[in-house]
Amino acid sequence: MSKKPSGLGRGLEALLPKTAGAVVRLPLAAIRPNAAQPRKRFSQESLEELAASIREKGLLQPLLVRPKGEAYELVAGERRFRAAELAGLTEVPVVVRDLTDQEALELALVENLQREDLSPVEEARGYQALLAMGLTQEEVARRVGKARSTVANALRLLQLPEEALAALEEGRITAGHARALLMLEPEDRLFGLQQVLEKGLSVRQAEALRERLVRERERSAKEPSPLALGLSRHLGMPVQVVGGKRGKVVIRYRSLEELEVLLRRLGYQE
Repeated sequence: MSKKPSGLGRGLEALLPKTAGAVVRLPLAAIRPNAAQPRKRFSQESLEELAASIREKGLLQPLLVRPKGEAYELVAGERRFRAAELAGLTEVPVVVRDLTDQEALELALVENLQREDLSPVEEARGYQALLAMGLTQEEVARRVGKARSTVANALRLLQLPEEALAALEEGRITAGHARALLMLEPEDRLFGLQQVLEKGLSVRQAEALRERLVRERERSAKEPSPLALGLSRHLGMPVQVVGGKRGKVVIRYRSLEELEVLLRRLGYQE
């Protein structure tokens, strides 16, 4: 039975205008990289290998560009563009299209998704950029040939602290670790990242962090620490200290009069 092609497999063709243009040659110096290109990281070794192939056989697949001022902006084919520079080419084959910013971003994103070139963070930021242009999650999913749940789950990664996103992009944690960190309360995610990196936690161990932190909070709530007891005596009202290196201090008052007394003791003046 033949396999039905997916929406993603037809992505570039579906997004390109129907009026096909001829392949022309442009000076490499006339083409500018696209700052909105979803893919930010390129393997130098992979680029060198492609550059060697280009030196031997030439650039077999044209780049996709659009007019931009007095030059042209690269839309799809950044890896080939970089490798052509390494190979020392002065001219490259291109297809020129008049495209909006949204169309250009969609094409760049779909090209990388088809090749599975994007990291999870790059993919999420690509979706976020399309949302910023006014598309809904459903529209983004349809344009890139993904399920809406896939787009939504990818976007959730952007809720992580920048330190966690950088660790994911650099390969110091996996996508599984990132999903485990998302299970934690927002204020616990940096602590969770630290635990994963310093102790080399597996994904399963990282997932268990949530239950551990919940148990620690419950224990702290039931068993006041010496610090909490000392603060309670000093302030004359119940105090809870929740957490270790990071946490919160909760001071409970039973009336507005007690609140006024607390504010005076803390030196607060309206």
